[in-house]
Amino acid sequence: MLTSLAFIFILGLSLGYVFNKLHLPALIGLLLTGLILGPFALNMLSPSLLNISVELRQIALVIILMRAGLALNIQELKQVGRPAMLMCFIPACFEIIGVMLIAPPLLGVSLIEAAIMGTVLAAVSPAVIVPRMLRLMDQKIGTQKGIPQMIMAAGSVDDVFVIILFTAFVTLATGDTVSAGQFLQIPISIITGLTLGISIGWLLSWYFKHFHLRDSIKVIIMMSCAFLFLGAEHQFKEYLPISGLLAVMAMGATILYTYPLLAKRISSKFSKLWIAAEILLFVLVGATVDVQYAWAAGLASIAVIFISLAFRMNGVLVSLIKTKLNMKERVFCMLAYTPKATVQAAIGSLPLAMGLACGKSVLTIAVLAIIITAPLGAFAIDKTYKKLLTADNNKKES
Repeated sequence: MLTSLAFIFILGLSLGYVFNKLHLPALIGLLLTGLILGPFALNMLSPSLLNISVELRQIALVIILMRAGLALNIQELKQVGRPAMLMCFIPACFEIIGVMLIAPPLLGVSLIEAAIMGTVLAAVSPAVIVPRMLRLMDQKIGTQKGIPQMIMAAGSVDDVFVIILFTAFVTLATGDTVSAGQFLQIPISIITGLTLGISIGWLLSWYFKHFHLRDSIKVIIMMSCAFLFLGAEHQFKEYLPISGLLAVMAMGATILYTYPLLAKRISSKFSKLWIAAEILLFVLVGATVDVQYAWAAGLASIAVIFISLAFRMNGVLVSLIKTKLNMKERVFCMLAYTPKATVQAAIGSLPLAMGLACGKSVLTIAVLAIIITAPLGAFAIDKTYKKLLTADNNKKES
């Protein structure tokens, strides 16, 4: 495993540097590293490492969502409350409907299979979006209208919404019945996640104010709480749906609200952790990609992805109706809400593992979505934010 980690970091850093020099997102280099080292190419990654890749990817997601929470100013978020709430589910619904309309004639799947495919496609990637929105917030670009805050917060809830819909459609496809209670899990998981995160955030803030600890110890305590959130989500899913990742972000935002001085210091610690976590996350995502599936996919699968993205972007546009955002800012939001990676890697293979007839088609779509939209979405954000957004001093970034 140690040799595999050495390969991951050395090749990942090297290819990331090369793509940066080419004025392309380093993310492409990291995904490519995973493709090269993964089991479907050179097979140079230890099976013991691949066996825990899901857990390692979750750790990386926890780190980036903690950073997001520690930078998420609740007062600023309130200013864009309605569109942020609409973006949690409207773009995903548009995308799922789009796939249900176009996948049956193009790919020869049934309507319920197209719905499963749509839910796999519809989730955005916090790991791609959040670091870029944090960078905009650091540079004070678009923050006056709450654009990065809105995209960052909505993206995490979007994933919760889509995963629950995926579970419901898979249940239908396997012949079981879906009850109204399953759809009630969506608001319940959001409410319980927020409640848990805010409560623990208040408690930790009080504790850190009254008991002196090194900041590094505080980071360990916060990470431990975040892992417990994810554990609780898994442990109690039969009885009480909880969004563990949303709880992580809510905890960070609560600490920022109640103890801003500490939040600023702790955030820098998580920024340093993210350097290694980002490499692990995207290399391991790349390692899940079976290139043979991608080659065999054909133009029809690629067409489904791009047409579904068009539906999604229209959903973003609908969510932003009657806001103060100008057309350039709305276009940026549409582009920024397209990257997919982590959720597709996590659930894309499940229908195949369950023996569903559409399993191979869903996995192919998931693989292609990662290969196409993760680098393309990251590139679109990186290359357009200076042109489409304004700095808080109303001057564009030079």
